Amino acid sequence: MGPVPAGVLQLLALVGALALAHVPLGSYMARVYSSKRHLRVEKWIYRGIGADPDSEMTWPAYLRGVLAFSAAGVVFLYLLQRLQGVLPGSLHFASVDPAQSFNTAVSFVTNTNWQSYYGEQTMGHVVQTAGLAVQNFVSAAVGMAVAVALVRGFTRSRTGELGNFWSDLVRGTLRILLPVAAVAAVVLVACGALQNFSGIHEVGQFMGGSQQFNGGAVASQEAIKELGTNGGGYFNANSAHPFENPTPFTNLFEVFLILVIPFSLTRTFGVMVGSVRQGYAILATMATIWLGFVALMMWTEFAHHGPALQAAGGAMEGKEVRFGVGGSSIFAVSTTLTSTGAVDSFHSSFTGLGGGITLLGMMLGEIAPGGVGSGLYGMLVMAVIAVFIAGLMVGRTPEYLGKKIGAREMKLAAAYLLVTPALVLVFTAASVALPTPGHSMLNPGAHGFSEVLYAFTSAANNNGSAFAGLNANTDWYNTMTGLAMLFGRFLPMVFVLALAGSLAAQRPVPESAGTLRTEKPLFAGLLVGAILIITGLTYFPALALGPLAEGLA
Repeated sequence: MGPVPAGVLQLLALVGALALAHVPLGSYMARVYSSKRHLRVEKWIYRGIGADPDSEMTWPAYLRGVLAFSAAGVVFLYLLQRLQGVLPGSLHFASVDPAQSFNTAVSFVTNTNWQSYYGEQTMGHVVQTAGLAVQNFVSAAVGMAVAVALVRGFTRSRTGELGNFWSDLVRGTLRILLPVAAVAAVVLVACGALQNFSGIHEVGQFMGGSQQFNGGAVASQEAIKELGTNGGGYFNANSAHPFENPTPFTNLFEVFLILVIPFSLTRTFGVMVGSVRQGYAILATMATIWLGFVALMMWTEFAHHGPALQAAGGAMEGKEVRFGVGGSSIFAVSTTLTSTGAVDSFHSSFTGLGGGITLLGMMLGEIAPGGVGSGLYGMLVMAVIAVFIAGLMVGRTPEYLGKKIGAREMKLAAAYLLVTPALVLVFTAASVALPTPGHSMLNPGAHGFSEVLYAFTSAANNNGSAFAGLNANTDWYNTMTGLAMLFGRFLPMVFVLALAGSLAAQRPVPESAGTLRTEKPLFAGLLVGAILIITGLTYFPALALGPLAEGLA
């Protein structure tokens, strides 16, 4: 079988698996967040942290819970890295320096998982398991909690209450992420992924020296890395490493883990608002963009000319021969259209236009289907904007799910939309204009600019993937990308929760003959168009200087 049919078959198998999981997982998550019952272990946790899970929170109180919990996570993870040199199970690695400790702590707490270090040469077992792996769970649960709070804003009326953050956090972790990740880890171990706590091994002799590798709880961390759309690799090669991603089956399985919760959350949304057709409209929008990007990526990577590229079946530079162009293209699109950031190939080695597709996927706001939780609330904000545009076109007050979209709601949605592009473009401009950051660029011209643009797009959108070719382990990039990750994660959450509070305080508006039917294909098409046009107008000048200039040269 040729590489193109093999890639298409992989895509069809993935779509089938996601379709099978969509309804049961989405409905289950809706029951988890709507249940009034607390498990015994959950009650122990609430008692330990002094939280009342049955007390409702207004949006400022909910936000304070998000920020306080995340701040505590940053401090704990920072100290864990700084003390690594005296901790047991450190594999004799030294403590991590302050700038990199700050960057890594922020990275994992914000669900970005940007890494400016070699995982197998920097972090010992304690930091990996007690620090990074724990944040892989709870940072994903925070994103899901904020998404559920926004959904409650649409379902409630004449109240400012959005639920309880601590209850949402604990339930998302214990009832959804933990059991699914445990099953996924067993599957990965059965397929050959590493899972142990062994030390450093030396194997063979190569040109007068030996090759070293260390073990670790790789499969369990790999499972939540993909399921929680985190992305931080145990090894520097990330999901291109055979210890993390041994076979073509595990490659497709990991893509499934990346996509299954973000796509299924649309079902959760539909069930919670009382109309599964509304959820299907959001799902159709996400799926249309994702499938379009996968098709475009495969075309750009397979369509190369020349005997060497034709013999290889496509542009194979930077790609694993185990996965080929098809598997690498599906993975690259899925990881950049979500906030995962894991890589099974190096995006800097993609064609000029292929690298641009990965950039554009993040620039959309990672909403197709986006990160765990963040994809849903990002898409719902875009739906609010699309409804407003439709209202202007027909000359009536815009409404979405029975709630009026007025001046306050639009200001919050617009602020959400503008904050991330502002971070990306300002930090990129500073890094290109100043003399010292330019020394980190290993390639000249348009490709070098793409490296810097990709870095801050990845950081501010909480993706975490790297373009390669940029030395990001400097004080400038560790600090600036750390700030981009912090602002890019929590400023949008402020606007989302404020929007949820504003919607929850409204009285529902009854449907009329002039109400826009937001569950119809027409609205899904309008939403797709609004997303692409707004992103294009925002980022086109920057893309023209980087990947478009390189791809058309």
